[in-house]
Amino acid sequence: MNIEEAKKITLSLIETFNDAGRVALDLRKAGLIKEIKDDNTPVTNGDIEVNKILTKKISEVTPNITIVSEENLAHKNDQNLKDFWLIDPIDGTKDYINNRDEFTLNAALIINKKPAIGIITAPGKKRIFYSYAMSNSYELINNQEIELINKKKKHKEIKAVSYSNELKAEILEIHKKYQVVSYQKMKSSLKFCVVAAGEFDLYAAEPRACEWDIAAGHAIVVHAGGKIKDFNGNEIIYGKKEFKNTSIILKNKNII
Repeated sequence: MNIEEAKKITLSLIETFNDAGRVALDLRKAGLIKEIKDDNTPVTNGDIEVNKILTKKISEVTPNITIVSEENLAHKNDQNLKDFWLIDPIDGTKDYINNRDEFTLNAALIINKKPAIGIITAPGKKRIFYSYAMSNSYELINNQEIELINKKKKHKEIKAVSYSNELKAEILEIHKKYQVVSYQKMKSSLKFCVVAAGEFDLYAAEPRACEWDIAAGHAIVVHAGGKIKDFNGNEIIYGKKEFKNTSIILKNKNII
């Protein structure tokens, strides 16, 4: 897939993501219907409706590419997928349920087991990010594309984001290595976006969650000049067994 093809696919999905984000907010305002899944995590009618909207449009745009979604059983047992979509309709469902605004809608196109396209919107914060090639990672603000690779860092110290306020010893060691002076809890894939945008510098996590939680953010960070590896310095690939994540360290271009 060349850059023009990737760009065309990405831009054709932006309006759908904005529409799906509005639907998510409207359903929450009306009162969500909540259930607990087999893995003891919550799901709402908002998750399901957003999933329908995103998968319908993506299947129209790329009808021959498999879609793997957190909220759909199809293809979750597939082995050796190389080219496929990973969708997390709402990442941060607990925040979504509890009227917080860090939840995100996510989709990533994986080509040859690597993220080629990433789209993330945080409708509660009115932010949308997307990328489709190296040096082509953007935040759309007032219908203007802001190039993330050219955004200037506004702070001198190293700041991190984390998924918890209580950091495990191995994460603290990584923070020490990179001289992190402060960190902020952030639950959804918005973590990746704020690192790509230079608002924070680093995120590290032991093996947790699934590939659909990180794939779109992976594309956005790398295409903005950042790096993502596991704790042993290995490249992170997609389509692993049960779509489980390895450990992860992501850094923006300021501390490469």
